[in-house]
Amino acid sequence: MSSYTVRRARTSDVKHIRNLVRPLAEGRVLLEKEAVAYYENLQEFFVAEDSQGNVIGCGGLHVMWEDIAEVRTLATDGAWRGQGVGHQILDRLLLEAQELGVSRVFCLTFEVDFFVRHGFGVMEEQSAVDPEVYSELLRSTDEGVAEFLDLARVKPNTLGNTRMIIRF
Repeated sequence: MSSYTVRRARTSDVKHIRNLVRPLAEGRVLLEKEAVAYYENLQEFFVAEDSQGNVIGCGGLHVMWEDIAEVRTLATDGAWRGQGVGHQILDRLLLEAQELGVSRVFCLTFEVDFFVRHGFGVMEEQSAVDPEVYSELLRSTDEGVAEFLDLARVKPNTLGNTRMIIRF
């Protein structure tokens, strides 16, 4: 394989991000989103790009509250799996979280071993936030926040996934 770099996503990357996500969504590993959702949240995304300029991986970091964010849409092109692309993107997202002042990062994943290698652990079943913050987060319309809170309305989307968290 050739080399690659990780950089902030640009608007021209959205179609490539969607192409990376599509087969994973068809396999029910990730949720597919409308293009508008990627454009609206583009500033949260980083991509890996090979030496020919092809987008070969992506991932986003969504801040949910003062001290917590979520890793979202972490995906790697099938031909590049096992080459460290996902690891490099996740490392960049965790660095971004620290730079933003976030002390905890959450993810909902089937790839437990991958996240364990980065220091994540399985979340306890009880809420990871105090009751006041919990009530504020309940006001969010964001599905990722609902997944973090483990709300019943998102259970059909999360069956089989593991809620994981890392603290800095």
